[in-house]
Amino acid sequence: QVQLVESGGGLVQAGASLRLSCAPSERVFNSYTMGWFRQAPGKEREFVAARAAIARSGDRTYYADSVKGRFTISRDNVKNTVFLQMNNLNPEDTAVYYCTADPFPYYRGSSPNLFNYWGQGTQVTVSS
Repeated sequence: QVQLVESGGGLVQAGASLRLSCAPSERVFNSYTMGWFRQAPGKEREFVAARAAIARSGDRTYYADSVKGRFTISRDNVKNTVFLQMNNLNPEDTAVYYCTADPFPYYRGSSPNLFNYWGQGTQVTVSS
């Protein structure tokens, strides 16, 4: 059972940046697809970004259209940590952000049902 621990959320103003971190309890980056989802009050959980262990057709990272160009998912193998760098935040980005892992090395899709492991979530609040 892989455990995921997120950190880095907070309250910022529109236009600011935040970096979220997620540390898995095991070294899974070579075999799992890591992802980030978010859930705003009264809304369903939505896909934000994912990074596959193995690229398919040259693609290893995937983003929701709403964050493309502003958010970047990356990982540090030495620190065993996956990051979500969020730039130019706006109030619509306000949500609880969840780190997640799919025990499959290729990106299979953006459905939360594909991701077996979830962190506890970290709150991101963007004020206007």
